[in-house]
Amino acid sequence: MATTALLVLDLVGTFAFALNGALTALRATRLDIVGVVTLGMITALGGGTIRDVFLDSLPPATFLDWRYLAVAAGGGLIAFFSGRHLERLNGPINVLDAAGLSLFAVTGALKAVDLGFGPAQAVIVGVLTGVGGGTIRDVLIRQVPSVLSSGLYAVPALVGATVVVVADVLGARGAVAAIGAAAVCFAIRMVGVHFDVNAPFPPGSRPPEDP
Repeated sequence: MATTALLVLDLVGTFAFALNGALTALRATRLDIVGVVTLGMITALGGGTIRDVFLDSLPPATFLDWRYLAVAAGGGLIAFFSGRHLERLNGPINVLDAAGLSLFAVTGALKAVDLGFGPAQAVIVGVLTGVGGGTIRDVLIRQVPSVLSSGLYAVPALVGATVVVVADVLGARGAVAAIGAAAVCFAIRMVGVHFDVNAPFPPGSRPPEDP
């Protein structure tokens, strides 16, 4: 799967996560350029770094290819200087963010499988790869991680990672299975965004309002 197309998609997802993370930070709190770019990079690269640490695949892939750091930093800088204008592009950014989530969840799970981890562990690693960066960002800006409180985010990652791992167990591993799993994850995430669907909350409680 180490193809040019996959690398391009990976970098697009990294860029989208950096934009999304930096814009979220700008909305939530007052930060200088260092803070905005740092949080954008953490959002974009945190999940993959957590994955590689968990899998003992060191140094993390993020630090072996300068393009990931450059793309993530670029996304953070663009958000800092053009944040007001980018708010108008919230729809396209959500689409790219969903694509990044889908790709990272699938590739994270497959990397765990490649290193000999079991199906359950691989699914967990896939989910962590997809949502880890955003979770770290929210903790740093003193918010309850959005993945735990609103929107369909962890659920699509869980489904996508599960689909690709099950396909591998059944001997159907390949580009088609990976793309199919990513497409399922993407579709669920976009349904959640478009229709403002949340995972179930306890009876009698009210979903939190978006910041």
